[in-house]
Amino acid sequence: MLTCKELTEIITDYIEGRLTLFQRISFQLHLGMCRHCRAYLRQMRLTVRTLGKMPTMSVPQDVEQELLKRFRDWKR
Repeated sequence: MLTCKELTEIITDYIEGRLTLFQRISFQLHLGMCRHCRAYLRQMRLTVRTLGKMPTMSVPQDVEQELLKRFRDWKR
């Protein structure tokens, strides 16, 4: 079964429907036993809905490149 940390690492894939059958089952089993992760999933879904309603804004090219660089180097 997944730990809470493992669940938080794949929650976006779960919301977007990109988990394998085994991953989905493990995810849902964990949710059935962990009220904190159920709350976290509700918060993430609310965040996705809220952000989806925001107007799009253009990001200056230099800022976009810097953000992409930082995201790529995040786990290093």
